[in-house]
Amino acid sequence: MSNKIAFFLPTRKGSERVKNKNTRPFAGIEGGLVENKLQQLLATKLIDEIIFSSNDEVSIDIAEKYKNDSRLKIIPRPEKLCLSSTNLQDLICYVPTVTDASHILWGHVTTPLVDAEQYDEGIRLYLGNLEKGYDSLVGVKELKNFLLDKTGRLINNTTDIPWPRTQDLEPLYEINHTMFLAKREVYTEQKNRIGRKPLLHVMDEIHGFDIDWPDDFVIAEMLYKNLYRNKWLKL
Repeated sequence: MSNKIAFFLPTRKGSERVKNKNTRPFAGIEGGLVENKLQQLLATKLIDEIIFSSNDEVSIDIAEKYKNDSRLKIIPRPEKLCLSSTNLQDLICYVPTVTDASHILWGHVTTPLVDAEQYDEGIRLYLGNLEKGYDSLVGVKELKNFLLDKTGRLINNTTDIPWPRTQDLEPLYEINHTMFLAKREVYTEQKNRIGRKPLLHVMDEIHGFDIDWPDDFVIAEMLYKNLYRNKWLKL
């Protein structure tokens, strides 16, 4: 079986919570989150194809700067798949129509601290566990704290003690949107980007940081400048 891996990178016009979040300058990078992510992906060793899917002309113009790399394919996405009302299921079903890869890694520009090293690490972990029956991998953050449901009930306490030590709580896992890596069949047959037996890839909070709100953008810039200080000083 081929191990060709394609990275699906979607962006679209009209960010509703953070204006122009994908293309405004980020941490000294003129092309913003789009340019940062493309640089990170093109530095990977294990990604064979990068599908940049967008209806945003500004994003596409930024991506065009890297079109000389044969791994990058810039594909204008149909407008019906770029609406705020678009069903994610429809976009998932669209992905395998634009690549023949055996494995598809879906990621976002809004996780700017995941670099080439983290992507290659996730891919190695995924490929190394396929023979154990896993059909996908998803980046997550482990939650080991006191979590309540809407009735105030502690939902992750499996002990007989009302207030156990936090390390004795049942861990829960929050998807951090860094990477969804799955066999092609997960997309075509299950119509999903996480399979029936996903491998949970626990990541640290810094590399897993996701931009969703205006304050997140500011925090991400500070984290980026600190984590990649040497790179930023050269910009």
